[in-house]
Amino acid sequence: MSVVLHAQDVHVVRDGRPILQEVSLTVRAGEHWALLGANGAGKSTLLGLLGALVHPTHGTVEVLGARLGRVDLRELRTRVGHVDPRHSPAGPLRVRDVVLTGLTNSAALLPRWRPTPEQTARADRLTGTLGLAGHREARWPTLSQGQRGRTLIARALMPEPRLLLLDEPATGLDLPGRERLLGALDALRRTHPHLATVLVTHHLEELPAGTTHALLLRDGRALAQGPAAEVLTGDQVGKCFDLPLTLERHGGRWTVRVEHCA
Repeated sequence: MSVVLHAQDVHVVRDGRPILQEVSLTVRAGEHWALLGANGAGKSTLLGLLGALVHPTHGTVEVLGARLGRVDLRELRTRVGHVDPRHSPAGPLRVRDVVLTGLTNSAALLPRWRPTPEQTARADRLTGTLGLAGHREARWPTLSQGQRGRTLIARALMPEPRLLLLDEPATGLDLPGRERLLGALDALRRTHPHLATVLVTHHLEELPAGTTHALLLRDGRALAQGPAAEVLTGDQVGKCFDLPLTLERHGGRWTVRVEHCA
């Protein structure tokens, strides 16, 4: 599979304080990575680098074959699906219209822009894949938080990116909302076999069953990375969070509990 992301010996320093140190990562087409770590470990900073939102202080980052520092970041970002949970459409747009704004990278449909029948059909296919077929005409203010999150994922996929970045997409969702979201992400894996995804979380229960690889971050450094089954062990995740943990996996999903001393 082709390389979609490559970071080599990346450092990020802000106000003299190291945020990331010596982090390297390679993501290939069809791989689904989880970035895990405690709050302040550097997960969102690394995701920002991978999404061409910021430059590294030292090291190199290549996104879709383009090296940061040698490419127009604005143009590069149009080829990366970055789900921003803070996105808010302009006005009470319908779900279908919010998804279509992914083609114009705007908060509303542009006055003189009209989608083609093929683009509208693609928006409808994506909303169907993400479990929103019955809500295409629903207005944004009427949606639950989970429905809004899935709408934004469909929006990010409209330009047909090769890479989808998700920053804690299940935060704030109730159990049904979380399960619908994770089911939708697994459906994407089946319908878009060459799409690569990187998902940030600090809860293993929020990982889709289709997660293939994982990177554990602690204090800005990579503690372990590789195939998910090898990285997500009680010993390594316990070191990441500085807790004695036991991990179990059933049906592709992880559960975790703290081992309490007698």
